[in-house]
Amino acid sequence: MTYSVVQWGTGNVGKHALAGIIANPDLELTGVWVSGTSKDGKDAGTLAGLDHSVGVAATTDVEAILAATPDCVVYCSMTDNRLFDAVQDLQRLLRAGINVVACAPVFFQYPYGVLPDELLKPVQDAAAEGNSSLWVNGIDPGFANDLLPLALAGTCLRIDQLRCLEIVDYASYDNREVMFDIMGFGKPLDDIPLLLQPGVLSLAWGGTVRQLAAGIGVTLDSVTETYDRIPAPEAFDIATGHIAEGTAAALRFEVRGMVGDQPVTVLEHVTRLRPDLRPDWPQPAHPEGSYRVEITGDPSYAMDLVTSSPHGDHNHATLLATAMRIVNAVPAVVRAPPGILTALDLPLITAPAAH
Repeated sequence: MTYSVVQWGTGNVGKHALAGIIANPDLELTGVWVSGTSKDGKDAGTLAGLDHSVGVAATTDVEAILAATPDCVVYCSMTDNRLFDAVQDLQRLLRAGINVVACAPVFFQYPYGVLPDELLKPVQDAAAEGNSSLWVNGIDPGFANDLLPLALAGTCLRIDQLRCLEIVDYASYDNREVMFDIMGFGKPLDDIPLLLQPGVLSLAWGGTVRQLAAGIGVTLDSVTETYDRIPAPEAFDIATGHIAEGTAAALRFEVRGMVGDQPVTVLEHVTRLRPDLRPDWPQPAHPEGSYRVEITGDPSYAMDLVTSSPHGDHNHATLLATAMRIVNAVPAVVRAPPGILTALDLPLITAPAAH
């Protein structure tokens, strides 16, 4: 069976998702929505970075997308700085009877216990009204801290703590707004960016630790967050700009699912802009970065996941992985019962065989 699909957004993740849709024999690209006039009317092949056209032109017309009634929208619009607008987008699509797979807003990866009813219920109601489903995933939050750790957990007699880490050099990450405005790199340490405002880490990754807890049958008493930042020892440049001496150059944070005073499920990020910064913090399995799952129990595990690509560095590879995690899920999401889906609801997702 072939599913009709619209790509929504063609930025850092969306362009990879678009290429993935075009390459997938089970999916038929029927539309591309873009936010800017500079991309309006361009062929999808061009926007996906391909060397051929595919005969589908991008549009800024939302009504045209809705009128096409695709089976699914692959939603990759920027959401970090427009969360309420993004939630409105999702409601509109779901209410129109269109299934959605998305890489954001990340709090819908597992929204239960994370979102208040005034944010969660309208999306649930829209899905019920349209008989449609929403699945939000990627690599983090996503594959690296849902499928992988829960697969390992299935071989344990006892689990005392389940910890998932991202340990990555972000110097080549090509999104200035995310790097400087949202994460606060290159800013004075007393300037608290959006990501580190009280409650934001728990909003973004609280669903991760709650889903892990649900997966191993644990009821959490609370979710807590903590972070640490260090300044650049001297000035240097990254892909998206200049890091002045004394401004934020490395970040470590944890979101902890607590039972009593014990952290049972933990999401930890160690983000450096140079590999020599804070060598005492956890180190990746590869110089550029890795994802890690650590289970303390019986048996205990330590597993590292290193991404790479013949077409770019580790940051390119993780953007591609995020895109393909949701694109490859389209058939399962279209077939699933209506509502908000999590990784606990879906079968094993794989890529189609090469043709």
